[in-house]
Amino acid sequence: QVQLVESGGGLVQAGGSLRLSCAASGRTFSIRAMGWFRQAPGKQREFVATINWFYGSTGYADSVKGRFTISRDNAKNTLYLQMTSLKPEDTAVYYCAAREGLPSYSRDDYGYWGQGTQVTVSS
Repeated sequence: QVQLVESGGGLVQAGGSLRLSCAASGRTFSIRAMGWFRQAPGKQREFVATINWFYGSTGYADSVKGRFTISRDNAKNTLYLQMTSLKPEDTAVYYCAAREGLPSYSRDDYGYWGQGTQVTVSS
């Protein structure tokens, strides 16, 4: 099993920045890819970004491309999401996820999930 714990959420004004962290523990040697997803009230959980845990290659949703950056620190088993130029429509609960396969944009491909951290962007 892999355990994931997110942190770093909060309230920020539009145009501001936040950095989310996700600490992984347990069978971290099995992780091949990690991702960030988000879920706004009344909406489905949607893909934000993904990263290959070993090679660092990344992928982003069009809605965040150029504003968000996903990265990882393998030595610390920690995933990050640097969010800049935040917009009110970025308001959501942000979840990190891990899988034992290649990076994927589909939430159904991830077997491990954190509890989520709230990000609220005020206008």
